[in-house]
Amino acid sequence: MANTKSRIKRMRQNERRRARNRALRSKLRTAVKTARTAELGVERTTAVAEATRALDKAVTKGVMHRNTAARRKSGLARSLAAAR
Repeated sequence: MANTKSRIKRMRQNERRRARNRALRSKLRTAVKTARTAELGVERTTAVAEATRALDKAVTKGVMHRNTAARRKSGLARSLAAAR
């Protein structure tokens, strides 16, 4: 257990950030999964666009590295193009 004021504050901050990151990561995974399993057509195009926005937001918030997000967005776009 931390025994300095700064360490106790740090633990509180880390816990809040961890909860926030977990929620964002969960939404992100759901969006990507929805995009991958969506039916062809307008529904899939919309799902891929939402997943792309979610990936960009995760990068902005610092939850995911930008190259990882770029790779996932590229994969989604390729799967969408191949399905057409």
